[in-house]
Amino acid sequence: MVTTILNKQSPFLRWAGGKRWLTSKYSDLFPKEYNTYIEAFLGGGSVYFHLEPKKAILSDLNYELITTYQAMQENPSKILKVLKKHSKKHSKEYYYEIRDKKPRAQIEIAARFIYLNRTCFNGIYRVNSSGKFNVPFGERYKIFLQNDDFIKISDSLKNTEIIHSDFETTIDKAQKNDFLFIDPPYTVTHNNNGFVQYNEKLFSWDDQVRLANKLIEAKNRGVLVMATNANHERIRELYEKDFSLLEVSRYTSISGLAKNRKSYSELVIRSY
Repeated sequence: MVTTILNKQSPFLRWAGGKRWLTSKYSDLFPKEYNTYIEAFLGGGSVYFHLEPKKAILSDLNYELITTYQAMQENPSKILKVLKKHSKKHSKEYYYEIRDKKPRAQIEIAARFIYLNRTCFNGIYRVNSSGKFNVPFGERYKIFLQNDDFIKISDSLKNTEIIHSDFETTIDKAQKNDFLFIDPPYTVTHNNNGFVQYNEKLFSWDDQVRLANKLIEAKNRGVLVMATNANHERIRELYEKDFSLLEVSRYTSISGLAKNRKSYSELVIRSY
């Protein structure tokens, strides 16, 4: 069984809808022991870095995100070298110049992704209909964080399988006593969360149903399942017969409107 270790590594990416609030306020909800940690919607990886399991499978359908994690796992020093070049040239004009580029080399993709993530508006990842990142400049001029340690991040990813995959393929890998954490895009309008409107284009209601069915299958295999989702009646209906449901609250500041920056209720779905 895996147990977590001390001296936790912080996530190196900002992520709208990330779960740092969950790890800080509700850490007691996570299982204490399990075999492999598996996450199918990786994003900023807050839960992974909080738990720091000794063995894990991490995946996401976002190719540039997964390429960044793979590069961080394999070549952190090379990413740092390119990111320093971006830092020296950083300005609003340079941000848009880099945003318009489409590098092909792994290290260049990773350094660009981290640079844009740290300087864009609120750490939002959004692409247009042509698949181009289109988040505006966030008026941020500090590229490096005080606790940045790319070598340490790389070490924390050492025994981790990082794959570019749809969630079904990843969930199917989970076996008895593995811990499966799932944090999909929220795609039902709840509590006036405007960011949901964009997510509906990425993750449809049919995807929500497909996900629920896969999680039920995983539970029946003996997988320890924990998922977060919108606290909405339709979501509850998908899970209430097979899982325990818990309402939790969190604060959001990703909205451009001050009136939408407040506490929201979310749903934690667990099989244990």
